[in-house]
Amino acid sequence: MKKLKLHTVVLLLIGLVVVQSCKVGPNYLQPEEKTEVSYRYTEIDADSIINLKWWEIFNDPILDTLIITALRNNKNTLIAASRVEQARSFVSFNKADMGPKIGVQAGATRGDFALGSIHLNSTSNGFSTAAVANWEIDFWGKFRRGNEAAQAELLASLYGKRAIEIALISEVTNNYFQLIDFKTRLEISRSTLALRDSTLQIIQARFDEGYTHIIDVNQAQIQKATAQVSIPQFKRAIAFTEHNLSILLGKTPDSIPTLKTLQEYTLPSSIPSGIPSELLQRRPDILQSQEYYRAQNANIGVAQAMRFPSVSLTGLIGLGSNDLSDLVSNGLGWSIGGNLVAPLFEWGKNKKRVEIERERANESLLIYENTVLNALMEVDNSLIELSTLKEELSANEFMVNAAENASYLSRERYYQGVTSYLEVIENQRVEFDARLAYSENYQRLLNSYVGLYKSLGGGWISEEEIEKHAQQQADEQEVDVDAIDKNSLYYQGQAVDYNLTSEEKQAKKYAQKAQRKADRERRKLERKN
Repeated sequence: MKKLKLHTVVLLLIGLVVVQSCKVGPNYLQPEEKTEVSYRYTEIDADSIINLKWWEIFNDPILDTLIITALRNNKNTLIAASRVEQARSFVSFNKADMGPKIGVQAGATRGDFALGSIHLNSTSNGFSTAAVANWEIDFWGKFRRGNEAAQAELLASLYGKRAIEIALISEVTNNYFQLIDFKTRLEISRSTLALRDSTLQIIQARFDEGYTHIIDVNQAQIQKATAQVSIPQFKRAIAFTEHNLSILLGKTPDSIPTLKTLQEYTLPSSIPSGIPSELLQRRPDILQSQEYYRAQNANIGVAQAMRFPSVSLTGLIGLGSNDLSDLVSNGLGWSIGGNLVAPLFEWGKNKKRVEIERERANESLLIYENTVLNALMEVDNSLIELSTLKEELSANEFMVNAAENASYLSRERYYQGVTSYLEVIENQRVEFDARLAYSENYQRLLNSYVGLYKSLGGGWISEEEIEKHAQQQADEQEVDVDAIDKNSLYYQGQAVDYNLTSEEKQAKKYAQKAQRKADRERRKLERKN
C-alpha cells in the first residue's frame, strides 16, 4: 500500500513537471543586428566619461542643481515613474493567475421550490457556507507566457523612464546654454547700442558744425536703431527660455540664474564615440523597443494557448442545513472535480488571434530595427555636427577679431575725413553680426557635445544607480560592497530598479499610505467648506 502511494506521488510529480514545462509559442530570440566596426565620423575610441554624469564636465554647480531638480520634479519623469509602478503591479497581477484561487461563499434561501422548478407542499429554509477553490492548470503555458510578456513590459517601462530622463537632462542643458547665449547676445546688443549712440552724438555734433551731411546723421540713426531693436528681441528670447526651463523643472515660469559666460566653459578635449555594437546595449530607446518585441513574442504563445483546451480543478468544503441553528452540527460536506473547456468552432477566431499577435510581433521587430538605424544615424550626425561646428567657431573667431579691428579703423578714418561713412556702416554691421554669430556658434558647439552624449545613451544618471549596481554586483559575487570598484562599473543597459529592496517596498507603502491620508484630510476640509 505504501509502495502504491509512493508510485502515485511520483507519477503526479512527473505529470506536474511535464505540465509546467509545456509552453506553446515561439521562444524569444535576440534580433540580429549587423553594425559597422566604427561610426562614419569618429576620431577616437570610447572614453570613460560616457559612463559618468557627463554634464558635470561643464563644472557648473547651477547646471548640476537644475538637472537634479528636473529629475526629481519634472512631470514627464513622474509620469514615466508611474508607468513603471503600473507595469510592476501588472507583473504581480499576471502572476496571480498561475496559482489556485480560493474564496468563500455563503447563502440563505426560503421557499417551496426545490432547484427552481420542483414545487413542494411546504415551505423550507436553506443555509450554507463553504470555502471554494479553483485552479486552472497552466497546461499550455498561457499564464507563463503572459507573465513573460508582463516582465518584458516592466523592463520596457524602466528603459522608457530612462530615455525620458536622458532627454530631460539634454533639454535642460540645451536650454541653459541657450539662455546664456541669449544673455550674451543681449549684452552685445547693449554694448553695440552704447557705441553707436556715442557715434551718433559725434556725427550729430559734426553736422551741427557743418563738417558732414544730414545723410550721415540719418545713417548713424539707422545703425543705432538696428542695435536697439535687437534688445527687446533677446529680452523676449531670454524670458521664453527661462519659462521653458521652469516647466522642465516642474514649476511655474520664473527667472533662472546663470553662472558663467559661454567662453568660460572648457570644451571637452575628446569625443567618447565608442563603437556601434556598444550602442545597442546602452541606448534606452533601443532596449525599450527590444523588450516590447520580447513581450509581443510572448503574446503569440498566449494566443496559441487559447486555441487548446483549458483544464481546471475545483474543490469545495463547507456546511449546509435547512435550519440555521443546525448549520454547524450537521458536519462538513465536500466536493472535488475537474473541468475541461475547449473551443471547437469559432469561425477561425482563435487562429486569427494568433495571426494578429504574430504580425504585432513582426511590427515590434521592425520598430526595433528602425530604432537601431535611427540611433546610429543620430550618433553620426552628432559627430559630424561637433566636428564642423569646431571649424565654424575657428572661422568665426577669426572673423570677430578682424571685424572689430576693421570697425575701429574705419571710424578713425572717417573722423579724419579719409573715408565715407558708408565704410563705417558696413564694418559696424559685419562686426555686430560676427559677434552675435560667434556667441550662437559657441552655444551650438556646447550643445553638440550634449547631443552626442544623448545619442550615445549617456551613462549613469545618479549616484544611487551606481550604489545599487555595486550592491547587486557584491551580492552576485558574495563579497562586501566595499570590495567593488565603482569606477569600473560601466553602464550597459542595467535595469537596477527592476527588483525593489525591502526598504524600498516599505517606503513605497508609507508614501502611498501618507498620500491616502492627505487625500482624506483634503476631502474633509472640502466638505466643511
